[in-house]
Amino acid sequence: MANTKSALKRAQIAERNQLHNKAYKSAVKTLMKKYFAAVEAYASNPTSESKQLVDERMSQAYSKIDKAVKRGVLHPNSGARKKSRLARKLKPLTQPV
Repeated sequence: MANTKSALKRAQIAERNQLHNKAYKSAVKTLMKKYFAAVEAYASNPTSESKQLVDERMSQAYSKIDKAVKRGVLHPNSGARKKSRLARKLKPLTQPV
């Protein structure tokens, strides 16, 4: 337990930030899963509509990851790794044979 007023306030702020960071990380994971599902759908049936959905989901995921890095929720290297993982999943499907 905190012994001073300032330590108590810092503990409350840390708890608040922890909840906020958890929500951000959860949103990033959700958007990544939606993107991976869209890529699987595109792989099984490559149409222009599914490709457009993949691009839209990728944009949403990239945006959320960049915002999380900007706000300090994710480490920059972690954000870059997640974005790389997203791009790597789609690359083999879009390469010409």
